[in-house]
Amino acid sequence: MTWSVWRVAPVVTSIFFILGVFTLYVVLVDWLKSKIRLKYPEVREHTIESWFGVIYILVFVYSLQLGIAGQDISWLFMNFQLIAVIFCAYFLAIHIPFKAFLPIVVLFMWINSSLSYWESWTYSLAIILFYWSMNYVYKWSQKHNYVFLVYFTTGTFFGMILWFLVKIKFSLSWYIFIQEISYFLVFQALLYSYIRMLNKNQRLENNLARSAHHDALTQAKNYAAYMTEVSDLFQNSHNNKLHLSMMMFDIDHFKHINDTYGHLAGDKVLQHVVDVVQTVIDENDSRIQLYRTGGEEFNVLFPSYDLEETQKVVPQIFNALNHLGIDFNGQHIDFTVSIGVSEVSKKDDDPNDFYKRVDANLYHSKDNGRMQITAK
Repeated sequence: MTWSVWRVAPVVTSIFFILGVFTLYVVLVDWLKSKIRLKYPEVREHTIESWFGVIYILVFVYSLQLGIAGQDISWLFMNFQLIAVIFCAYFLAIHIPFKAFLPIVVLFMWINSSLSYWESWTYSLAIILFYWSMNYVYKWSQKHNYVFLVYFTTGTFFGMILWFLVKIKFSLSWYIFIQEISYFLVFQALLYSYIRMLNKNQRLENNLARSAHHDALTQAKNYAAYMTEVSDLFQNSHNNKLHLSMMMFDIDHFKHINDTYGHLAGDKVLQHVVDVVQTVIDENDSRIQLYRTGGEEFNVLFPSYDLEETQKVVPQIFNALNHLGIDFNGQHIDFTVSIGVSEVSKKDDDPNDFYKRVDANLYHSKDNGRMQITAK
């Protein structure tokens, strides 16, 4: 119809359809990641992309196939199926074991009423091998050159085998076979270029976001990141009745360090502080986030932690910072920190109320001798 009515070749509309499907995936998965990160920050992005990717692609493949199942043209969307395999196996790098793959292909054959055809079983086995091969090509591509050549050659090899099996089963002409293989090669190359372009844009956005939300000296998240994330966590805490705690600390007599040893020494102290605190956080819970919110002032957010639970981590940070010091230009520089800790209260109307109570605890520590923790 596309050619006879609008004079648009089917391959052109197929290209727009395939790119549209994957663009919709990108939009939906980004939205899903933002929602899940807010409530379950410990969930890895790749896990979300993998599960959603498999479900999304299967829904599309099965939905398309249901419309033509059991007909002489039930091969019509095969190129989309092959591109879907490449997308999941290579671009999303999702590993699917055989015990999970088997019900997927058996259900597909059942939809097409082709469980009794040897060609269908051979085709299914070839699809599984194709998927695993593209998985391997992805891993190989992380350490080698000529990535596109290996990617394209592998896809072409399996594409020709799979289309040949379809040709036999449906008695397709050589003309259709060559035409469909040609379409597949075009789709395969375009998908590679399109995904690479999306990934490049994503990397640029990530770099810009990192520059905007990370401190240039220490690489800790900065005040802008803190304001964004504490607002989200505070709102989530109130809406879902979840715990949220915060620790605030600064370096005692930091001006004296700068005046005595120089600003380069002060910078080294700040970098050392971030390295130590981040090491302690990494050993405990990746949900905990560190921010440099001022010159020598730092905040640590504890999502889903009540005040008592923070005491598993806060003393570790306190002891690590107060008993190490640094060596700079042949001099040993000792320093101490003071800490304030508190938990979100029902009386807090906004994040600033929460911040003020933690800040008050920090100043209680400083006003009462420094080098101590005030938690209440």
